[in-house]
Amino acid sequence: MKGLGGLLKYIKNYKPLIGLNIVFNILVAIFSVISIPALIPILDMLAGQTTLVHDQPTSLSSQDDFIQFFYYHLSQIIINNGAQKAMAYICVAFVIIFFFKNLFRYLSVYVMAPVRNGIIRDLRKSLFDKSLYLPLSYFSEQRKGDLISRITADVQEIEWSILNVLEIFFREPFVIIGSLIMMILISPSLTLFVLILILFTAFVIGGIGKALRSQSSEVQTKMGNLVSLLEETLSGMKVIKGFNAEAYQAKKFNDENESYKTLLTRLLRRRDLSSPLSEFLGMATVCVLLWYGFSEVLDEKIKLASFFSFLYAFFAIISPVKSFSKAYYNVQKGLASADRIEEILKADVSIKDIVNPKSIQKLENQVEYKNVFFSYNEVENDVLQNINFNLKKGQTIALVGPSGGGKTTIVDLLPRFFDVTQGEIKIDGVDIRNYALNDLRSLFGIVTQDAFLFNDSIYNNIVFGLTNKSKDDVVQAAKIANAHDFILQMGDGYDTNVGDRGSKLSGGQRQRITIARAILKNPEILILDEATSALDSEAEKQVQDALVNLLKNRTSIVIAHRLSTVQDADEILVLKSGVIVERGNHDELMALNGDYKKLVDLQMV
Repeated sequence: MKGLGGLLKYIKNYKPLIGLNIVFNILVAIFSVISIPALIPILDMLAGQTTLVHDQPTSLSSQDDFIQFFYYHLSQIIINNGAQKAMAYICVAFVIIFFFKNLFRYLSVYVMAPVRNGIIRDLRKSLFDKSLYLPLSYFSEQRKGDLISRITADVQEIEWSILNVLEIFFREPFVIIGSLIMMILISPSLTLFVLILILFTAFVIGGIGKALRSQSSEVQTKMGNLVSLLEETLSGMKVIKGFNAEAYQAKKFNDENESYKTLLTRLLRRRDLSSPLSEFLGMATVCVLLWYGFSEVLDEKIKLASFFSFLYAFFAIISPVKSFSKAYYNVQKGLASADRIEEILKADVSIKDIVNPKSIQKLENQVEYKNVFFSYNEVENDVLQNINFNLKKGQTIALVGPSGGGKTTIVDLLPRFFDVTQGEIKIDGVDIRNYALNDLRSLFGIVTQDAFLFNDSIYNNIVFGLTNKSKDDVVQAAKIANAHDFILQMGDGYDTNVGDRGSKLSGGQRQRITIARAILKNPEILILDEATSALDSEAEKQVQDALVNLLKNRTSIVIAHRLSTVQDADEILVLKSGVIVERGNHDELMALNGDYKKLVDLQMV
């Protein structure tokens, strides 16, 4: 996602909460740092290295006056109560300081919880919405399992690796900056020495972090392969069992799973190195600092109390620096997932509306295919070549021919599932690319060979995507589709759940529900793509009767495997290798004694 920049547009939706988080973190830093300057005079006075101040300053016009004012009141506590009691007061003061420090630290995390979860929700929504509007060509080129992995596992990885440490980036800089300021005020030379050591540590950690991001990308890709293989296995369970291929598929999955485990193990070992390595380097830095700082004390370049305060400030930096180190590793791991997500969010939506598209509500005259060529990509040859025909309002055109001839491709171009490579398709004289995409697709009702149903009730599958439809409308559509009777025989009638992809229903029942769905939509143009080819004779008869009801007075394009179903079409187009080789009605084509007659004769054998 080009670093963390891709998340910024989601983060900015939560400005008020992030603003509160920053305020609380500033207060955390203040209470963390405030004890450092107070520590020096306290230790000096209690150790007898600083003379007690007996006279209160007459004014507070300078920094020295404020320091003297503080020294005076601290001296009075020691004089009036003794060193032991003064230390007790000081301890109480420190408890109060640390109470407020941790209170504000909790509040800073508290307000970030809805930010983290909200960003993940928004990111998932963006991915899902983008997936809905991507062209079908995108899904034919990508593995579904990998897409599912990106929307689930990769988004989860961002939550774990980036957003869970987001507050560190809003909190720790204030603590580090405040502590550094105090260290510089106490001893610039010691501070410079410490910074050199810290830079060396950061260089070592940074080198490991770069490798971590590269490995994380490989791990997420492997997870995508696993999810894809799992999705294919569950979808093809009948084929696997039918060919006794359980062992083969299990080995295939185990090999992929083992590869994922090996890669993930290397990744986690590298990531888990961050904490012990940071602690070791931090302790080594402390030891070097103690040696160098003690020499400064011996040379009387710095007081012992000031050196202890410097150490206190340094230790106040170590914790946030270690947090930064761990967060850096996590972020590098999460950025690999962010890059994979960005590929979806930045994917080109090639099928979209032009600026100021035309509106269309109904078919007035005709649909025209004019010199249409189509190829799925620039490398492959044209799937369709010079397709020309007119479909007038109220007519039925049938597309027939051998498999792979381009029949389905022709009808897929009409609702703009794909766009033509050359030529144009017009509705009522206007290129369909000039119509609003939503209006264009509202004209069509589509019934395919694959009667896809969602894992929902029969009622919701029939009314799918439609609004303002009553229960009576749904029942009437089911009756026309010859589905009402078998629906009533189901356990919960129209509320019966059809199972995954309609698995609880027979093929004929699923197809009649999809026909009811098309009837309820009452489309201007009906597309039937081999709607009966996968059915047995009895189911085909039931579905065919439903199709007759559906086709009445309807403009339609019918792709037929069984030619007996299209003999009454106004025009039949015979396709072969993407070219219309014959056209005419049934009698005219039979008289030609060509490809159409051969197809009819083959089905009569």
